[in-house]
Amino acid sequence: MASSKILYVCQEITPYLPETECSRLCRTLSQAMQERGNEIRTFMPRYGCINERRHQLHEVIRLSGMNLIIDDNDHQLIIKVASIPSARVQIYFIDNDDYFARKAILHDEEGLPFADNDERALFFARGVLETVKKLRWSPTVVHCHGWFAGIVPLYLRKVFADDPIFRDVKIVVSLYDDAFPGTLDGGFRKKIENEGIRDKNMSVLDTPSYENLCRFVISYADGVVAASENAAPEILAFARESGKPVLEYRSPEAEDFFDNYNRFYEDLQ
Repeated sequence: MASSKILYVCQEITPYLPETECSRLCRTLSQAMQERGNEIRTFMPRYGCINERRHQLHEVIRLSGMNLIIDDNDHQLIIKVASIPSARVQIYFIDNDDYFARKAILHDEEGLPFADNDERALFFARGVLETVKKLRWSPTVVHCHGWFAGIVPLYLRKVFADDPIFRDVKIVVSLYDDAFPGTLDGGFRKKIENEGIRDKNMSVLDTPSYENLCRFVISYADGVVAASENAAPEILAFARESGKPVLEYRSPEAEDFFDNYNRFYEDLQ
């Protein structure tokens, strides 16, 4: 099999966060693809509940310090890195005190989504892509896991489309059972448009629900993965009807589970 350069953009990864379907798959997939000869870079947010001392996170000074403007406000981008020794996989963390210092992931103590999750997702997406540019590393595949990584495909197609680093990239989106209640902030569309993005698909974000966000993200993807047996059926149906390649759900215990991912990436290129 030919090797690929794969950028994983993950909502969560174990052991830095508790085990979920998404965090476990992001951990094992990164390792499995690296073991198959692919070149890997893996990113996640540095949520405030991650124990930096235990997991030996340290700041990468040469990558940090850039200011990103989100909704007309400056936010400093801080990049940290750590390794999973047993997997020989390095993880990059996107950090910022305004968005990620709180000791939680995406919900408050009452279990309600944070009101600024939309801005946090925008910052995360922009932070990942700006950092990859600084690394001067050109991926052939960008694979997004979890709705929180869902802005990355839009930025790749509309903001970074002419950048030589990302010009020929193929985008894969994984669908999980990770729906949020209600909607993101009502100004979400305007915040994206403030980035200079204009697109006919934007109207779907007038009501930024989980389903609408997923439909929006799929429209910019080259391939879709049913990563959870409980992924929303209506969103999976939309993906299949779009005509884009879909890697259907299989148990992670299947013998050829990771080889199927490798083939899926190759077929897109």
